[in-house]
Amino acid sequence: MADAQEETLLSRVHRLEHELEQLKRALLQQLVVHPEQPTEKPSLFGCVRGGDVTEEVIKEAEQSLFRNLEDL
Repeated sequence: MADAQEETLLSRVHRLEHELEQLKRALLQQLVVHPEQPTEKPSLFGCVRGGDVTEEVIKEAEQSLFRNLEDL
């Protein structure tokens, strides 16, 4: 009786392994056939106040982003 149960369990494990292999293959095939579309890069258009980016604008941005070491 124990041998029959072992064979049943082993056959179930074998079927599960086979099913997992099929799922892996299907997933890999889906990734190859339908690769993920790259997301669109964000645009900075309109984020900078009108005109060209000058040294003054860059310094203002740096000052607003980075604290002085004296503040620590």
